[in-house]
Amino acid sequence: MAHPMQLGFQDAASPVMEELLHFHDHALMITFHISALVLYIIVAMVTTKLTNKNILDSQEIEIVWTILPAIILILIALPSLRILYLMDEINDPHLTIKAVGHQWYWSYEYTDYEALSFDSYMIPTQDLTPGQFRLLETDHRVVIPTESPIRVLVSAEDVLHSWALPALGVKMDAVPGRLNQTAFIAPRPGVFFGQCSEICGANHSFMPIMLEAIPLKHFESWSSLMIKDA
Repeated sequence: MAHPMQLGFQDAASPVMEELLHFHDHALMITFHISALVLYIIVAMVTTKLTNKNILDSQEIEIVWTILPAIILILIALPSLRILYLMDEINDPHLTIKAVGHQWYWSYEYTDYEALSFDSYMIPTQDLTPGQFRLLETDHRVVIPTESPIRVLVSAEDVLHSWALPALGVKMDAVPGRLNQTAFIAPRPGVFFGQCSEICGANHSFMPIMLEAIPLKHFESWSSLMIKDA
């Protein structure tokens, strides 16, 4: 999860987020080199008193500054398109969860089970126990098995919401009357936090998302217990 004074992204907790971090660093280095080159040219033009008559009208230079930006754009576009296709690809999900946004809480339904659904509300600040996080803790966590492809169907009951978990590289808009889908894999156990990322009213800041990834055998025990208590 994020921490105070953090400048970069959260640590990646899924293969897609790792790819996004690599692409971010790749694009940032290209931007850095372009900025350094432009700054050098500006400083050189302002400070030098020499004039090269051959540069004032040069076809070769015009060819270079036309082709070079095109090559740079290709170097950015190809990795970007690859990641877009990776994010859209959903192969044989082991578990499907339906997440529905409300003002101002989330409800979840495990569609592979007959009676496994619950609402997830933020825990008020006055009810937090030591070690819990303000505005991020919920009374019911979304629990998933590790190392399993998970599909999430996202919709909304009233207004626009957005189901987002930065550490997993997931962000999907929840639109009333429409069913969007996204997928991810959590390769290791852990608790991951997110929040609604679409302004949805007065209490937009108070509908967090809390997801826990656990080994498959523990997930089976948890699902059996939840169904029994339902």
